[in-house]
Amino acid sequence: MRPALPRLAAALAVPALLLAGCASADKPAASSSSTAAQGTPAALKDVTVTGKFGEKPTVKLASTPTVLTRTGTKVISEGTGAKVTSGQRVTVDYVLLNAKDGKEADTSFGKTPATFVADPQQLMPGLAVSLIGQKVGSRVLAGIAPQDGFADQTNAELGFAKEDGLIFVLDVKSASTPLTKPTGDAVTPPAGLPTVKDNGDGKAPTITMVAGAKAPTKTIAQPLIKGKGAAVKAGQTVTVNYVGQIFGSTKVFDSSFSRGTTADFPVGTGGTIPGFDKGLTGQTIGSRVLLVIPPADGYGKAGNANAGIKGTDSLVFVVDILDAH
Repeated sequence: MRPALPRLAAALAVPALLLAGCASADKPAASSSSTAAQGTPAALKDVTVTGKFGEKPTVKLASTPTVLTRTGTKVISEGTGAKVTSGQRVTVDYVLLNAKDGKEADTSFGKTPATFVADPQQLMPGLAVSLIGQKVGSRVLAGIAPQDGFADQTNAELGFAKEDGLIFVLDVKSASTPLTKPTGDAVTPPAGLPTVKDNGDGKAPTITMVAGAKAPTKTIAQPLIKGKGAAVKAGQTVTVNYVGQIFGSTKVFDSSFSRGTTADFPVGTGGTIPGFDKGLTGQTIGSRVLLVIPPADGYGKAGNANAGIKGTDSLVFVVDILDAH
């Protein structure tokens, strides 16, 4: 059985098209505020947090509702690692409480750790600014005011109304700065595979099918650029740019390049389509990899109707592996 994915992480950080059995993901709410997590709000001073870093904490509020008029943090225990900087990928374990009633809404403890982008433009603003500046290895209590949380949206699954504040305990496990493009040695692929044209930094490569080529019966993973970084291990979360196309056609059904943001997801755990688990595990950071995936390792007989993928469709991906943690 694969580890369960915490619900908040699924909503904020995971490209659902690549998740087994999913078709869409909610995007984080935008915020018009320019808040920064500075100091400790008075409402957090009487919140007690017990337990050791790495273990699920016990959190008690002095009173409910706990009213958060501004976003801020309190360091429960300070780590010795480097400070998190804006734009880094940060891996955390967390407990999330609703400030209205003090009830636990979600946790990653006992599940898969969450990886977030510490950037208010790509993540819930209050969560992003609560992570920026914290040292790796720290346990941090964060209070997020409603305008910096779900803002003008509600989140029924987690039990939040738009006026509810959020209280997190965050164990900051690691932080890294991904590459911005594949970096390594070019590899000449064997004949017969789809060809890939590089269109420059930040642009999706063009995939061209070979006329008359038959779809494979097993997943093919062919490096086009061999990165010089560490090999991706099963269970790690990768940061990638990718473009996906139906084999034998010109139909691009998904592209992180077109969205202008990279994607993060675990590999080797059964959390993505099998072709990604098989094709990316063992590849090195910095690599560009061509994946040709038969239906059995893609979306199976059911296909993915939202993406226009039939149960008989093989898939072609070009994946740039920019980080793994």
